[in-house]
Amino acid sequence: MFGIGDFARLGLVSVRMLRHYDAIGLLRPAHVDSVTGYRSYQAAQLSRLNRIVALKDLGFTLEQVRVILDDNVGTGELHGMVRLRRAELAERISADLARLRGVEARLRSIEREGGLATDEVVLKRVAPVRVGELSAVAASYEPADVGPVIQPLYAELCARLEAAGVPAAGPGIASYVPQEDGTVRVHAAMPVAGDCAGADVDVVILPGVDSAATIIHHGSMDGVGTTFQTLAHWIEDNGRTALGLGREVYLHCPDDLDAWVTELQIEVTRP
Repeated sequence: MFGIGDFARLGLVSVRMLRHYDAIGLLRPAHVDSVTGYRSYQAAQLSRLNRIVALKDLGFTLEQVRVILDDNVGTGELHGMVRLRRAELAERISADLARLRGVEARLRSIEREGGLATDEVVLKRVAPVRVGELSAVAASYEPADVGPVIQPLYAELCARLEAAGVPAAGPGIASYVPQEDGTVRVHAAMPVAGDCAGADVDVVILPGVDSAATIIHHGSMDGVGTTFQTLAHWIEDNGRTALGLGREVYLHCPDDLDAWVTELQIEVTRP
C-alpha cells in the first residue's frame, strides 16, 4: 500500500488531482484510515489512473472517462483513440500554421502599402490552351480553403497523366469559378497534346482571355496577397474592372516553395 503522496509521485500526478478523483468517485483509495483519514492506494490502481489521465488528455470530460472505464475499454481501443486524437491534433496544428502564414502574409501586405510597384503589371492577350484537368469544390477562395483542395488535385492529375504516358505540354494552370452558394470550384489543369484517352482526366479547351492584367509572383503562394494587391491598384488606376477570379500559371515549382515563380492573370475590361 502507498500513501497518497507516494502514489501521486509514482503515477506522475498531483496529490490535489488524486483528492479530486476521489471526491467525484473516479478513483477511490484502496483504504481510508477511519481515524486519520489518510488515503492509501495499491499498485494495481496505477492502471486505472493511467487510463484516466490518458483519456482526459485526449479531450474527454471526466464524466465521459467514467463511462468509458466502466465499459472496460481495452488497451487496443485506447491505442485506437490515441491514434485518432493524434490525427485530429495534427490536422489542427496544420490549420493553425496555415492561418499563421496567412497572418504573416497580410502583415507583409500592410508593410508594403504605399510602395506597390504597379509598373510590374503587364496587360496582354492570353491564348486558349488544351488542357487535362481535375476539379473539386473549396469552401471559399481563401488560401486556407483552396490549398488543401488544389494540392491533392495536382498530385492526382500528374499521377494520372504519367500513368497514361501523357506528357505535359506546358506549366500548370489553376483557375477558379465562384458558385452560387459561396463556394469555389477549383480547376487544376496541365496543358496536353495528342491522345489523352487513357488518362482518365477531363480534356477541355481553357478559353483565351482578350485582355488580362498579369504579374509575376515570386515565392510561396501563402504570400500571394501582396501581389494581388498590386494588381488591384493597377486595375483601379487604369480604369478597368476585374472579370471573375484570377488564374495562376505555375512557371517554376521546385521543392523550395520560396523559390516558386507564378504568373497571376485576371481578365479585365477594356478602358
